[in-house]
Amino acid sequence: MAADVIEAATVTPAPNSRRVYVKSFGCQMNVYDSNRMVDMLAPEGFVEVSQPDNADLIILNTCHIREQASEKIFSELGKMRVIKDARAKAGDHTSIAVAGCVAQAEGQEILRRQSAVDLVIGPQAYHRLPDLLKQSALKQRGIVDTEFPAEDKFHQLKDPSAEKVRARGVTSFVTVQEGCDKFCSFCVVPYTRGAESSRSVSQIVEEVRVLAAAGVREVTLLGQNVNGYHGIGEDGQPRGLADLFRDLACVPGIKRLRYMTSHPNDMDQALIEAHRDLPQLMPFLHLPVQSGSDRILHLMNRKHSASDYLDIIKRVRAARPDIALSSDFIVGFPGETDDDFEATLNLIQTVGFASVFSFKYSARPGTPGVNLPNAVSETVSKARLAKLQSLVEMQRQAFNAAAVGQTMDVLFEKRGRYPGQIGGKTPYLQAVHVEGPISMIGSILPVQIMSQEPNSLVGRLLA
Repeated sequence: MAADVIEAATVTPAPNSRRVYVKSFGCQMNVYDSNRMVDMLAPEGFVEVSQPDNADLIILNTCHIREQASEKIFSELGKMRVIKDARAKAGDHTSIAVAGCVAQAEGQEILRRQSAVDLVIGPQAYHRLPDLLKQSALKQRGIVDTEFPAEDKFHQLKDPSAEKVRARGVTSFVTVQEGCDKFCSFCVVPYTRGAESSRSVSQIVEEVRVLAAAGVREVTLLGQNVNGYHGIGEDGQPRGLADLFRDLACVPGIKRLRYMTSHPNDMDQALIEAHRDLPQLMPFLHLPVQSGSDRILHLMNRKHSASDYLDIIKRVRAARPDIALSSDFIVGFPGETDDDFEATLNLIQTVGFASVFSFKYSARPGTPGVNLPNAVSETVSKARLAKLQSLVEMQRQAFNAAAVGQTMDVLFEKRGRYPGQIGGKTPYLQAVHVEGPISMIGSILPVQIMSQEPNSLVGRLLA
């Protein structure tokens, strides 16, 4: 395929434009939300910049999943206040906004602890950002908007310009589902993102058409529980994720489709068969299990067992034998014994993963896990995490080593690390670097994998 998109363009602010700096923390959905906030602000004369020093508006788009997330944000806000004060001395004004899940969870507390903040806005209200900034300019004190509005925020969003899409590259995220009804005992998502809701099929297809027309070749569908998608179709009936993928596979220009993050309980047969039937749906599945112990899974309120998970993996591999698997694991959950941890290691050895995200348990205020007895010590949790990560790293390296000598189709996304190189991804989400011209960015080309590096593969273009 000829290259439709070259390297990302650079947008230079016009002299009379306002500058917005956005820093995203956490998940891919926050990256998507940050891009949409920039798109919402474009008609107001804002142009995105890569550094905060001369920004008229600074937005921190926050995540509340990890330990001490709030304290990290307050530390970052201290740095932003220094910039705001320095610009004020020079006669320039900088507004500071805190968005995302920490904003939703902390609300007024953010204004109390950091008076430099002008606006606190939850993830369900960022479509109101332009109006809220205007209100903030008229008030002496900051504004907090962490409501869950009745209107569909996605109907209010602006499509990005073709120039912006090209600047962001040939791959793109698209949020299709938000919120979660699972209420895992360790998770804040139901409280910060709300109940599960899904965008309509027509909304998503139209957004992907806009992206494809501007040169995007790969789209990753996002959701806190993306395979619980139940958007309304043209016939007025709810459609599942498999149905959505079949529609998106027909969008001209879209060559690759991915999705994350999924819940095992919503991994239905239709979605498994979509992996078998749709060449655009890449052979990579991120399916968090969290633990291999049924007792711990019960305490986590996961509503599935280890054997349930293994049965899903068996059916997925029967439909798509070459699929690469990824997962999430939490170690040191309250009450986890040595036997529980060994059950997790056994599950990892049984499945064999291409990649894994793993963490020590940290209590999130407001979740049921806070009240569970039998906390695991930091020393034990740290040792268990190290042992688990050693095992999954061996599996990751073995998976990548198996690619050496193979020929794979690689979607080239950007310049490589060194002059004369370009970088891209295999269907299995492995990073690949080859020697080649930047005119190949946006192309999917056959590559012979020559060697393995710690975090990537090195290949040779065959075309």
